[in-house]
Amino acid sequence: MLQWLKSYFDLSGHETNLKREFMAGLISFFTIVYIIAVNASILAEAGIPLEAGIIATILTCVVGCWLMGIWANTPIILVPGMGINAMFTYTLVHSMGLSWQEALGVVVVSGIIVTIVSFTRISQLLLEAIPHSLKHAITVGLGLFLTLIGLEKGGLIVKGESSLLALGDMTNPFVIATILSIIVTVFLFVRNVPANFLISIIVGTVIAGLLGVVNFSDVGNSSISFESYASLFGAISFEKVGSFAFLVAVFSLTMVLLFENIGLINGHLNMINRPDKFKRSFQANGISILTSGLFGSSPTVSTVETAAGIAAGGRTGVTAIVTGSLFLLSILAIPFMAIIPGSAIAPILIIIGVLMLQSVKQIDFHDLSEGIPAFLVVVMIPFSYSIADGIAFGFIAYPLVKLAIGKAKEVPAALYIIAALFFLTFVAHVY
Repeated sequence: MLQWLKSYFDLSGHETNLKREFMAGLISFFTIVYIIAVNASILAEAGIPLEAGIIATILTCVVGCWLMGIWANTPIILVPGMGINAMFTYTLVHSMGLSWQEALGVVVVSGIIVTIVSFTRISQLLLEAIPHSLKHAITVGLGLFLTLIGLEKGGLIVKGESSLLALGDMTNPFVIATILSIIVTVFLFVRNVPANFLISIIVGTVIAGLLGVVNFSDVGNSSISFESYASLFGAISFEKVGSFAFLVAVFSLTMVLLFENIGLINGHLNMINRPDKFKRSFQANGISILTSGLFGSSPTVSTVETAAGIAAGGRTGVTAIVTGSLFLLSILAIPFMAIIPGSAIAPILIIIGVLMLQSVKQIDFHDLSEGIPAFLVVVMIPFSYSIADGIAFGFIAYPLVKLAIGKAKEVPAALYIIAALFFLTFVAHVY
């Protein structure tokens, strides 16, 4: 068996061994395991039962990691994406009025489209067509959006009169728990403590318990149950498949998934110096997005935490398979995950927002033809409370600004088409 593993994953050709790959998979897992509680919490705000969302998230992570490991033989970790899950809940469901079942239908259709694209040359054309400034701007905008959600989830800001944001009640035990959790999270993170996010969630939950925000006795009364998940698995709806809202949702989600995953996969493969594995990695990603909708979760992305496993020596699919297998074992911890409060989740969202914000350094604001469209993406995602609309503003503005200064030839033909499609969705909204 061990010899087969070494041969199938070509460990010697990748200058690695099973021990190193297993350790890299273990580190990847503890770096990303927080996604189970965080993703389920965001899905719950779309109406998906929390425990069912936890199971869906786990199964999505398991299959995503196994697909990447077996099919692409890369150490890339596929889990529901932060920012994409926010788009699922706050844009598709809250803003566009789709039910969570219809939103899952959108995920499935987007997964099919991304999969088709991944098996054609279109993926390479998109990789070359999207300007670096817009890629980084999307990351920054998503970071600000996640920060906003974290502040709201932690009660630090609330919607006041006329839906304007206001400071929360600083004397509320829930808010106090959030503030203390943020302090702990920041301390652990800046000290680079291993599994810092996981420890932060545990400590944050304990703090909430001491302040009376959660009741630990609920753990003993709960058990692993797949009854609630039965109503979520395969609960996709195509009832509004021909409606304008459904079509716009599919287009918007597909665009975000394509741009974000192409950029992330390309970056991770460059870290291990194996750009030749892009095609299969992107194909695994596309199929994983499709299965996400079937399992009942928001779509997967090639998570940034993959870098932790690569830094630990992960070079092959064994790393991803080990991580996926550990996710499967985490089902045993579901009773504990169900009591994690928003005050323990909020700091994670805020810190991830900080990490994503660092991409702003990659945007050339000295060149206004690059800086202005990027700026529109960055500010419009959180201010419009819509990832899709924020991206649309930037992609429409980019060719227009280039045209205005006589640099139309710098814009790839594919980007003109994408901008036109985004513009048509805006026109359709008006009429």
